[in-house]
Amino acid sequence: MQSRAESIAAIRALPAQLREKVAGLTSEQLTAAYNAPEWTIAQNIHHLADTHMVCIRRFKLILTSPSFQFTGYDVNAIAEMPDAKDADIEYSLQILAGLHARWAILLENLSEDDWAKTGIASSPDRPDYSLEDLARLYARHGLNHLQQIQEVLDAMPA
Repeated sequence: MQSRAESIAAIRALPAQLREKVAGLTSEQLTAAYNAPEWTIAQNIHHLADTHMVCIRRFKLILTSPSFQFTGYDVNAIAEMPDAKDADIEYSLQILAGLHARWAILLENLSEDDWAKTGIASSPDRPDYSLEDLARLYARHGLNHLQQIQEVLDAMPA
């Protein structure tokens, strides 16, 4: 199981890791479906910005609401929107840099009681998540998408 410190470190490091992965890539390389039906590199980066904005909102609502209930959304539909397919990745990289810096500060300052606060699942077949669960989940989420980006890079023609 990932420790809190490891989750925070992974969240803090993700934006720089993404920048390093995509350094020097052309617009065509960022948007080509080398590993179809998997997302393009750009879609992965925009997805991270979209979902991590949702997550920090969830964190703040769990911290400030006595009974925050999660709502779902269709990540695949969002990944097909023009801003996720066609926008310059720099916009999302900037969002992620600021968002993750602030998120790490928030996480570093949570009390024991805060870490245990829980959001209520949107349906009975889904689990409730504590802030500790969410930090671990989204730290892994970022690492999983770094791996997906690497898989796209590996599938590119030489």
